[in-house]
Amino acid sequence: METAERRGSIKESSKKKVIEIARLVKEKKAEQVVIIDVRGVSSIADYILICTVGSERQAQSVSRYVEEEMEKKKLSALSIEGFETGRWILMDYVDVIAHIFLDEVRAFYDIEGLWMDCPRLELAEEKKAG
Repeated sequence: METAERRGSIKESSKKKVIEIARLVKEKKAEQVVIIDVRGVSSIADYILICTVGSERQAQSVSRYVEEEMEKKKLSALSIEGFETGRWILMDYVDVIAHIFLDEVRAFYDIEGLWMDCPRLELAEEKKAG
């Protein structure tokens, strides 16, 4: 049986993982990075990260960079979908799902709208700017 302490550390590791992925996508110039906290609302993940890139090539570059850097931390994606076309790349890290979108694809699917009632996780540098 899982203890409350273990559940807490799992959730904390999910939060650290999504913050690290956010840092990595920003290093590759992804924009409009949003982290949605879906803990307790969804069984698919604890956090969903959404970001926008300017081209298919940039999407592939961002995805490849995240994958390589996370593997250095011994964290491999369960699956990566959409890499070939680069219009919408989904990276499944079990408790964190990262979506890398071209702007028009992000607007069309409006994933943020699906999770409108869920809290957003603010990143430290965004708090300073506001």
